[in-house]
Amino acid sequence: MTEAVSNDLATGHRLVGTTLRERTAEATQNVRLRTALARATGRFGDHRRAALDSLEDPDALRLAARAIKADVIAHLPELLEQFAANVVARGGQVFWAGDGSEANAYITSVAQRIGARTVVKSKSMATEETELNEALEAIGCHVVETDLGEWIIQLAHHKPSHIIAPAVHLDRYQVAEFLQAEVTDDRVLEAAPGPLAAFAREQLRAEFLRADLGISGCNFGVAETGSVVLVTNEGNGRLCTSVPRVHIAVMGMERLLADWDQLDLFINLLARSASGQHLSSYTNIITGPRREGEADGPDEMHVVILDNGRSDIIGTELQEILSCIRCGACLNVCPVYRQIGGHAYGWVYSGPVGAVLTPLLAGEHPEAAELSNASTLCGACMDACPVSIPLQDLLLALRRRRAADASRSERAAWKAWATAWSNPKAFRASMKVASTGRGLGRFAERAPGLSRWTAGREAPMPAKRTFHERWRAGEI
Repeated sequence: MTEAVSNDLATGHRLVGTTLRERTAEATQNVRLRTALARATGRFGDHRRAALDSLEDPDALRLAARAIKADVIAHLPELLEQFAANVVARGGQVFWAGDGSEANAYITSVAQRIGARTVVKSKSMATEETELNEALEAIGCHVVETDLGEWIIQLAHHKPSHIIAPAVHLDRYQVAEFLQAEVTDDRVLEAAPGPLAAFAREQLRAEFLRADLGISGCNFGVAETGSVVLVTNEGNGRLCTSVPRVHIAVMGMERLLADWDQLDLFINLLARSASGQHLSSYTNIITGPRREGEADGPDEMHVVILDNGRSDIIGTELQEILSCIRCGACLNVCPVYRQIGGHAYGWVYSGPVGAVLTPLLAGEHPEAAELSNASTLCGACMDACPVSIPLQDLLLALRRRRAADASRSERAAWKAWATAWSNPKAFRASMKVASTGRGLGRFAERAPGLSRWTAGREAPMPAKRTFHERWRAGEI
């Protein structure tokens, strides 16, 4: 595949107007993409397993985390009120955003009130979800992503391809090409991590110093104290939240924990599951703006609590998806994601978690519903999830919803098949026909629906004699 086609898939949220099949066909032809994915996801997976082995009983901790998140979701309204009250009590301001438009309107109003010209951002999937950058640029702000991976894809005009590694779809030579375009002297950047990171540090440090507004996401909110917790491997999160005179944190309403004991468990599980570290390089705990007598910190701190469809999930059979802590572990083990990458999922969230979240949060697009098919249902995602979310069960639930909207002819065909194969005689007769000289393969190549399935694989051929026939003949 040409570089232009590869970039076309990466440049934006292409959910509307494209199908999952079209996007995956484009991605699977890109050898460079698949090589980068295999290298990165394999490394993440190996590190995760080694890090979890250092815990005495990681499975017990995962079950404890699942129980905690279930309890948090069950008491979410009360915990959100407690969290918001404590944010305000410590000098912060809280805005309840019903959707992305409300969140963006509030944030842009703050930027306009303080006269912000330069905005620095720490990594935030929630602001990708609301398309905040575009809203800020529309009012004349210069917006700079300061996470290294996010900055690279911002320069490339791409969207994140992974929850924790947004530029995972690019190799070092591509990264060097995008950064070289930012060089203003006669230097030629070496395509190696050290020189490229040093150049990024040089460029971004000036942006931190001139910024009027810093925006971050929120890994966890602690209701007990109204604290915002940011977990990063770069110092940009700390600089974004402490150097500009105003800090705004955008928190998905489900990213909440009740107290510090719960946070202790989740901090241990998050880093190990995400990158294989025992603890991330930076764990930032922010409780209100700068107080009297303190040298560092913003004059104002705002917390935007984002709903954007989350409250509609509570109380449904799919509510356990709100337990996700965005570690990306399910992406690294998913046989589908490892082949197609994040952009083929067509929206902000990718992998198994994206296949569940996108139909729920971006469900107005008919293309979203088909994402539940982007899974082998192998269960590897649940085994990797630090909160043991049964993602394969949630994907099946979404498939059932989609089946309810199928055409009358499709429902009739599946009903006829189910009726025939639920009868032993009818089942044996159909297998007998399939094993005759006519061949199932030739039928499948032409049959409506099956022909697309066989385009990239051979149809299985039943044996000439069944197991039962061979058993009765004494051959087995």
